[in-house]
Amino acid sequence: MRVIGLTGGIACGKSNVSETLRTLGAFIIDGDAIARQLTLPGGMALAALREAFGDGVFAADGSLNRRALGARVFADRQARATLDGIMQPMIRQEIQRLMAQARTLGAAVCVLDMPLLYETGLEQWCDRVWCVALPRETQLRRLMARDNLSRPEAEARVNSQLPAAEKAARAQVVIDTSGTIGYTKAMIPPLYAEEVRLASSPDEGGPHGESQSDHPAPKALRPIQNP
Repeated sequence: MRVIGLTGGIACGKSNVSETLRTLGAFIIDGDAIARQLTLPGGMALAALREAFGDGVFAADGSLNRRALGARVFADRQARATLDGIMQPMIRQEIQRLMAQARTLGAAVCVLDMPLLYETGLEQWCDRVWCVALPRETQLRRLMARDNLSRPEAEARVNSQLPAAEKAARAQVVIDTSGTIGYTKAMIPPLYAEEVRLASSPDEGGPHGESQSDHPAPKALRPIQNP
């Protein structure tokens, strides 16, 4: 089974690429979905979050107030580290369970859809990394519109992650999502077909059965310019 890391900055269009890969037959492991599941009422992370951040990040009905928690962690680096220390071990455990499930099901390609792939070291679990990327100003505009945020709020969220240009520089495949959704989706089938081909090749080796020396040259699709 070939493991692809899919990452990118917040509001850069990663979900559209992930959904396209799902329709093509990839087994998708969605890091954001795992985190949401862990923090739903009754979720495994809630007790630790209440202990770390107090009742102020919870609503009257006991559910997590995500906006209040976001305001804390995106304004305070130590608070963000505390949150990651709570969430990441649980997320990793679930990822491992789902990867085992993908192998049992005979998936050719498993995609780790992870916004914090590099920040958490999960690129080490991948045979190749795809990164969606946008110019910073476009990213900020989309984030403000999507989440109804002020510019300072949006900047705090963007600044909490590795810069998009740094992620793009480290990835093997860079997908510029500044165009239309249709334009982005049209890029994906040939890239996915290449991953399926590599997954089925007996001559490939590497962390999950692929030989890094035999990989074709990295592709860059309308990459953003590094500042």
